Amino acid sequence: MIQTANIPQAAEFCAMDKGYEGESMRAAVVALGLTPVVPPKSNRRVKWDYDKNIYKKRNEVERFFLRTKRYRRIATRYDKLDFMFLGYLIFAMIIESLRNY
Repeated sequence: MIQTANIPQAAEFCAMDKGYEGESMRAAVVALGLTPVVPPKSNRRVKWDYDKNIYKKRNEVERFFLRTKRYRRIATRYDKLDFMFLGYLIFAMIIESLRNY
């Protein structure tokens, strides 16, 4: 299911969308030693607290990836070399930050 080798050592939280708020998914995240940050669905009888600031950061990351998909070169990954892809990704991030400035 979920492998622990891919999780960075500094990770403490796992921010998830409401679609992943089931008991089995939350238990798997806790078993990995992470704190699940996911709001309960509105139809849940027993609701739990979650860190709303961390959940807002998850949304910012999702919106960043949505903005990078505007660039066809990033979305289709034309570059074969990793450093070329990373360079264009950084270039796109600079353009997006200037656009929002």
